[in-house]
Amino acid sequence: MAPRPERGTFRFDKYFLVMEALRASGQPITEHAPEPMPRAWLEAVHCPLYVEEVFSLSVPREKERRIGFPVTAHIRDRVRHTNGGTWLAAKLALEHGYAANSAAGSHHALHDTGAGYCVFNDLAVAANRLIAEGDARRVLVVDLDVHQGDGTASLTAGREDIVTFSIHADKNFPVRKARSDHDVALPDGTGDEAYLAALAQHLPPLLDRVRPDLVLYQAGVDPHGEDKLGRLALSDTGLEARDRYVVNQARSRGMPVASALGGGYGEDQRAVAARHARSMLAMAAENTRFGAGRLAKASIDSANCV
Repeated sequence: MAPRPERGTFRFDKYFLVMEALRASGQPITEHAPEPMPRAWLEAVHCPLYVEEVFSLSVPREKERRIGFPVTAHIRDRVRHTNGGTWLAAKLALEHGYAANSAAGSHHALHDTGAGYCVFNDLAVAANRLIAEGDARRVLVVDLDVHQGDGTASLTAGREDIVTFSIHADKNFPVRKARSDHDVALPDGTGDEAYLAALAQHLPPLLDRVRPDLVLYQAGVDPHGEDKLGRLALSDTGLEARDRYVVNQARSRGMPVASALGGGYGEDQRAVAARHARSMLAMAAENTRFGAGRLAKASIDSANCV
Protein backbone atom coordinates (compact mmCIF):
# COMPACT_ATOMS: atom_id res chain seq x y z
CA MET A 1 0.00 0.00 0.00
CA ALA A 2 1.17 3.52 -0.72
CA PRO A 3 2.73 5.56 2.09
CA ARG A 4 1.49 9.00 3.02
CA PRO A 5 2.77 11.55 0.48
CA GLU A 6 5.72 13.72 1.46
CA ARG A 7 3.87 16.84 0.32
CA GLY A 8 0.27 17.76 -0.19
CA THR A 9 -2.90 17.35 1.82
CA PHE A 10 -4.57 14.31 0.26
CA ARG A 11 -5.78 11.65 2.71
CA PHE A 12 -5.32 8.05 1.59
CA ASP A 13 -6.66 6.35 4.71
CA LYS A 14 -10.34 6.51 3.73
CA TYR A 15 -9.88 3.65 1.25
CA PHE A 16 -9.03 1.17 4.00
CA LEU A 17 -12.05 2.44 5.93
CA VAL A 18 -14.39 2.04 2.95
CA MET A 19 -13.32 -1.59 2.71
CA GLU A 20 -13.91 -2.07 6.43
CA ALA A 21 -17.38 -0.55 6.16
CA LEU A 22 -18.32 -2.71 3.18
CA ARG A 23 -17.12 -5.89 4.84
CA ALA A 24 -18.87 -5.02 8.09
CA SER A 25 -22.18 -4.32 6.36
CA GLY A 26 -23.19 -7.96 6.23
CA GLN A 27 -24.29 -7.51 2.62
CA PRO A 28 -23.24 -10.03 -0.05
CA ILE A 29 -20.06 -8.68 -1.65
CA THR A 30 -17.83 -10.33 -4.23
CA GLU A 31 -14.33 -8.84 -4.25
CA HIS A 32 -12.05 -8.80 -7.27
CA ALA A 33 -8.43 -7.66 -7.35
CA PRO A 34 -7.81 -5.88 -10.67
CA GLU A 35 -4.74 -6.23 -12.84
CA PRO A 36 -2.68 -3.07 -13.40
CA MET A 37 -3.74 -1.13 -16.45
CA PRO A 38 -1.40 -1.90 -19.36
CA ARG A 39 0.78 1.00 -20.40
CA ALA A 40 -0.49 0.92 -23.99
CA TRP A 41 -4.08 1.42 -22.77
CA LEU A 42 -3.02 4.51 -20.83
CA GLU A 43 -1.06 5.87 -23.79
CA ALA A 44 -4.14 5.52 -25.99
CA VAL A 45 -5.71 8.37 -23.97
CA HIS A 46 -2.84 10.19 -22.25
CA CYS A 47 0.28 11.69 -23.82
CA PRO A 48 2.94 8.94 -24.01
CA LEU A 49 5.54 11.40 -22.72
CA TYR A 50 3.46 12.02 -19.60
CA VAL A 51 2.88 8.29 -19.12
CA GLU A 52 6.65 7.83 -19.32
CA GLU A 53 7.14 10.52 -16.67
CA VAL A 54 4.84 8.60 -14.32
CA PHE A 55 6.32 5.19 -15.06
CA SER A 56 9.91 6.45 -14.71
CA LEU A 57 9.08 8.54 -11.61
CA SER A 58 10.24 11.70 -13.34
CA VAL A 59 7.06 13.78 -13.10
CA PRO A 60 8.13 17.46 -12.96
CA ARG A 61 7.55 19.25 -9.70
CA GLU A 62 5.06 21.64 -11.29
CA LYS A 63 2.93 18.68 -12.40
CA GLU A 64 3.21 17.07 -8.97
CA ARG A 65 2.00 20.33 -7.44
CA ARG A 66 -0.94 20.28 -9.83
CA ILE A 67 -1.69 16.66 -8.90
CA GLY A 68 -1.42 17.41 -5.18
CA PHE A 69 1.09 14.77 -4.09
CA PRO A 70 4.43 13.32 -5.25
CA VAL A 71 4.33 10.48 -7.77
CA THR A 72 6.31 7.73 -6.04
CA ALA A 73 6.68 4.10 -7.10
CA HIS A 74 3.84 3.21 -4.73
CA ILE A 75 1.57 5.87 -6.25
CA ARG A 76 2.46 4.77 -9.81
CA ASP A 77 1.53 1.18 -9.03
CA ARG A 78 -1.57 2.24 -7.13
CA VAL A 79 -3.01 4.33 -9.97
CA ARG A 80 -2.34 1.59 -12.50
CA HIS A 81 -4.52 -0.68 -10.35
CA THR A 82 -7.09 2.12 -9.94
CA ASN A 83 -7.48 2.31 -13.70
CA GLY A 84 -7.55 -1.46 -13.99
CA GLY A 85 -10.29 -1.51 -11.35
CA THR A 86 -12.61 0.76 -13.31
CA TRP A 87 -12.14 -1.30 -16.46
CA LEU A 88 -12.81 -4.50 -14.49
CA ALA A 89 -15.88 -2.97 -12.87
CA ALA A 90 -17.19 -2.13 -16.32
CA LYS A 91 -16.62 -5.68 -17.54
CA LEU A 92 -18.39 -7.07 -14.46
CA ALA A 93 -21.27 -4.63 -14.87
CA LEU A 94 -21.81 -5.85 -18.42
CA GLU A 95 -22.28 -9.31 -16.90
CA HIS A 96 -24.12 -8.53 -13.66
CA GLY A 97 -25.84 -5.20 -14.28
CA TYR A 98 -23.88 -3.30 -11.64
CA ALA A 99 -20.34 -3.37 -10.26
CA ALA A 100 -18.25 -0.85 -8.32
CA ASN A 101 -14.66 0.21 -8.17
CA SER A 102 -13.98 1.03 -4.52
CA ALA A 103 -11.58 3.75 -5.64
CA ALA A 104 -10.93 5.92 -8.71
CA GLY A 105 -13.22 8.34 -10.48
CA SER A 106 -10.12 10.35 -11.40
CA HIS A 107 -11.91 12.88 -13.54
CA HIS A 108 -9.43 15.79 -13.42
CA ALA A 109 -6.45 14.08 -15.11
CA LEU A 110 -5.74 15.67 -18.49
CA HIS A 111 -3.90 14.58 -21.64
CA ASP A 112 -0.38 15.52 -20.56
CA THR A 113 -0.65 16.00 -16.81
CA GLY A 114 -2.49 14.96 -13.71
CA ALA A 115 -4.50 17.41 -11.63
CA GLY A 116 -6.73 17.60 -8.56
CA TYR A 117 -5.41 14.42 -6.89
CA CYS A 118 -5.72 12.53 -10.20
CA VAL A 119 -2.80 10.95 -12.06
CA PHE A 120 -4.53 9.03 -14.88
CA ASN A 121 -8.17 9.38 -15.92
CA ASP A 122 -9.66 5.93 -15.33
CA LEU A 123 -13.07 6.93 -16.70
CA ALA A 124 -11.73 8.02 -20.09
CA VAL A 125 -9.23 5.17 -20.27
CA ALA A 126 -11.82 2.51 -19.44
CA ALA A 127 -14.40 3.95 -21.83
CA ASN A 128 -11.86 4.12 -24.65
CA ARG A 129 -10.73 0.54 -24.07
CA LEU A 130 -14.25 -0.87 -23.88
CA ILE A 131 -15.04 0.68 -27.25
CA ALA A 132 -11.71 -0.37 -28.77
CA GLU A 133 -12.31 -3.99 -27.77
CA GLY A 134 -15.91 -4.00 -28.99
CA ASP A 135 -17.46 -4.39 -25.52
CA ALA A 136 -19.48 -1.22 -26.09
CA ARG A 137 -20.33 0.99 -29.03
CA ARG A 138 -21.26 3.99 -26.89
CA VAL A 139 -20.50 4.87 -23.26
CA LEU A 140 -22.15 7.55 -21.15
CA VAL A 141 -20.09 9.01 -18.30
CA VAL A 142 -22.41 10.32 -15.58
CA ASP A 143 -20.33 12.48 -13.23
CA LEU A 144 -22.13 13.55 -10.05
CA ASP A 145 -19.05 14.49 -8.05
CA VAL A 146 -19.37 18.01 -6.62
CA HIS A 147 -16.49 19.07 -8.90
CA GLN A 148 -16.89 19.18 -12.66
CA GLY A 149 -15.29 16.32 -14.60
CA ASP A 150 -13.10 18.63 -16.65
CA GLY A 151 -10.44 16.07 -17.49
CA THR A 152 -12.91 13.49 -18.75
CA ALA A 153 -14.69 16.13 -20.82
CA SER A 154 -11.42 17.35 -22.35
CA LEU A 155 -10.07 13.87 -23.11
CA THR A 156 -13.25 12.77 -24.87
CA ALA A 157 -14.22 16.05 -26.56
CA GLY A 158 -15.53 15.58 -30.08
CA ARG A 159 -16.18 11.86 -29.70
CA GLU A 160 -19.67 10.64 -30.44
CA ASP A 161 -19.06 7.24 -28.84
CA ILE A 162 -18.22 8.66 -25.38
CA VAL A 163 -20.73 11.17 -24.01
CA THR A 164 -20.08 13.14 -20.80
CA PHE A 165 -22.65 14.49 -18.34
CA SER A 166 -21.70 16.46 -15.23
CA ILE A 167 -23.80 17.92 -12.42
CA HIS A 168 -21.54 19.97 -10.14
CA ALA A 169 -21.24 23.03 -7.94
CA ASP A 170 -20.79 26.03 -10.21
CA LYS A 171 -18.32 27.91 -8.00
CA ASN A 172 -16.20 24.94 -6.95
CA PHE A 173 -12.95 23.55 -8.40
CA PRO A 174 -11.89 23.72 -11.18
CA VAL A 175 -12.09 27.46 -11.67
CA ARG A 176 -11.92 27.02 -15.43
CA LYS A 177 -14.51 24.45 -16.43
CA ALA A 178 -14.18 22.31 -19.52
CA ARG A 179 -17.21 21.74 -21.72
CA SER A 180 -18.89 18.40 -21.12
CA ASP A 181 -21.47 17.24 -23.63
CA HIS A 182 -24.03 18.11 -20.93
CA ASP A 183 -23.22 20.36 -17.95
CA VAL A 184 -25.53 21.33 -15.10
CA ALA A 185 -23.95 23.89 -12.76
CA LEU A 186 -25.70 24.29 -9.40
CA PRO A 187 -25.53 27.23 -6.99
CA ASP A 188 -23.94 26.93 -3.56
CA GLY A 189 -26.17 25.35 -0.94
CA THR A 190 -28.32 23.32 -3.33
CA GLY A 191 -30.11 20.68 -1.25
CA ASP A 192 -31.83 17.37 -1.84
CA GLU A 193 -35.03 18.55 -3.50
CA ALA A 194 -33.46 20.88 -6.07
CA TYR A 195 -30.58 18.50 -6.79
CA LEU A 196 -32.83 15.50 -7.40
CA ALA A 197 -35.14 17.63 -9.54
CA ALA A 198 -32.20 18.63 -11.75
CA LEU A 199 -31.11 15.01 -12.04
CA ALA A 200 -34.64 13.91 -12.97
CA GLN A 201 -34.90 16.69 -15.54
CA HIS A 202 -31.68 15.85 -17.37
CA LEU A 203 -30.74 12.17 -16.94
CA PRO A 204 -33.75 10.29 -18.38
CA PRO A 205 -33.88 12.18 -21.72
CA LEU A 206 -30.11 11.85 -22.02
CA LEU A 207 -30.27 8.08 -21.52
CA ASP A 208 -33.06 7.86 -24.09
CA ARG A 209 -31.16 9.93 -26.65
CA VAL A 210 -27.67 8.45 -26.20
CA ARG A 211 -28.76 4.83 -25.61
CA PRO A 212 -25.36 3.84 -24.16
CA ASP A 213 -24.26 0.24 -23.86
CA LEU A 214 -22.79 1.13 -20.46
CA VAL A 215 -23.00 3.94 -17.93
CA LEU A 216 -19.76 4.81 -16.13
CA TYR A 217 -20.87 6.60 -12.95
CA GLN A 218 -18.55 8.89 -10.99
CA ALA A 219 -20.37 8.62 -7.66
CA GLY A 220 -18.55 11.16 -5.52
CA VAL A 221 -20.14 11.76 -2.12
CA ASP A 222 -18.73 15.29 -1.83
CA PRO A 223 -22.10 16.95 -2.64
CA HIS A 224 -22.90 16.07 1.00
CA GLY A 225 -23.61 19.11 3.16
CA GLU A 226 -20.84 18.22 5.63
CA ASP A 227 -18.14 17.61 3.02
CA LYS A 228 -14.97 19.61 3.56
CA LEU A 229 -14.48 20.47 -0.14
CA GLY A 230 -18.10 20.59 -1.31
CA ARG A 231 -20.41 23.57 -1.63
CA LEU A 232 -23.71 21.73 -1.94
CA ALA A 233 -26.01 20.50 0.83
CA LEU A 234 -27.20 16.96 0.16
CA SER A 235 -28.13 14.79 3.13
CA ASP A 236 -27.42 11.09 3.59
CA THR A 237 -30.96 10.45 2.36
CA GLY A 238 -30.42 12.67 -0.66
CA LEU A 239 -27.20 10.93 -1.66
CA GLU A 240 -28.86 7.52 -1.43
CA ALA A 241 -31.82 8.73 -3.49
CA ARG A 242 -29.40 10.12 -6.10
CA ASP A 243 -27.49 6.84 -6.41
CA ARG A 244 -30.60 4.67 -6.51
CA TYR A 245 -32.11 6.95 -9.15
CA VAL A 246 -29.08 6.69 -11.47
CA VAL A 247 -29.07 2.89 -11.26
CA ASN A 248 -32.85 2.65 -11.57
CA GLN A 249 -33.01 4.84 -14.66
CA ALA A 250 -30.18 2.99 -16.39
CA ARG A 251 -31.19 -0.54 -15.42
CA SER A 252 -34.86 0.02 -16.28
CA ARG A 253 -33.61 0.70 -19.81
CA GLY A 254 -31.41 -2.40 -19.81
CA MET A 255 -28.19 -0.41 -19.38
CA PRO A 256 -25.50 -1.70 -16.98
CA VAL A 257 -23.80 0.68 -14.54
CA ALA A 258 -20.21 0.62 -13.31
CA SER A 259 -19.45 3.10 -10.53
CA ALA A 260 -16.20 4.63 -9.33
CA LEU A 261 -15.78 6.09 -5.85
CA GLY A 262 -15.15 9.75 -6.61
CA GLY A 263 -14.56 12.48 -4.07
CA GLY A 264 -15.44 12.68 -0.40
CA TYR A 265 -13.56 14.72 2.20
CA GLY A 266 -13.66 15.54 5.88
CA GLU A 267 -11.73 15.38 9.13
CA ASP A 268 -13.72 12.33 10.22
CA GLN A 269 -12.52 9.80 7.67
CA ARG A 270 -14.79 7.06 9.03
CA ALA A 271 -17.84 9.22 8.35
CA VAL A 272 -16.65 9.88 4.79
CA ALA A 273 -15.90 6.19 4.23
CA ALA A 274 -19.35 5.27 5.56
CA ARG A 275 -20.93 7.58 2.94
CA HIS A 276 -19.01 5.85 0.18
CA ALA A 277 -19.95 2.40 1.46
CA ARG A 278 -23.63 3.35 1.74
CA SER A 279 -23.47 4.70 -1.82
CA MET A 280 -22.24 1.41 -3.27
CA LEU A 281 -24.62 -0.69 -1.17
CA ALA A 282 -27.59 1.46 -2.20
CA MET A 283 -26.73 1.02 -5.87
CA ALA A 284 -26.29 -2.71 -5.46
CA ALA A 285 -29.63 -2.94 -3.68
CA GLU A 286 -31.34 -1.05 -6.50
CA ASN A 287 -29.75 -3.40 -9.00
CA THR A 288 -31.38 -6.38 -7.26
CA ARG A 289 -34.72 -5.11 -8.55
CA PHE A 290 -33.50 -6.01 -12.03
CA GLY A 291 -32.41 -9.56 -11.31
CA ALA A 292 -28.88 -9.30 -9.92
CA GLY A 293 -28.31 -9.73 -6.21
CA ARG A 294 -24.65 -9.24 -5.33
CA LEU A 295 -22.33 -6.28 -5.24
CA ALA A 296 -19.38 -7.13 -7.45
CA LYS A 297 -16.72 -4.84 -6.06
CA ALA A 298 -13.91 -4.60 -8.54
CA SER A 299 -11.07 -2.86 -6.74
CA ILE A 300 -9.50 -2.80 -3.30
CA ASP A 301 -7.90 0.42 -1.98
CA SER A 302 -6.55 2.89 -4.45
CA ALA A 303 -5.89 6.59 -4.92
CA ASN A 304 -8.69 8.96 -5.82
CA CYS A 305 -9.30 12.58 -6.67
CA VAL A 306 -11.47 15.56 -5.86
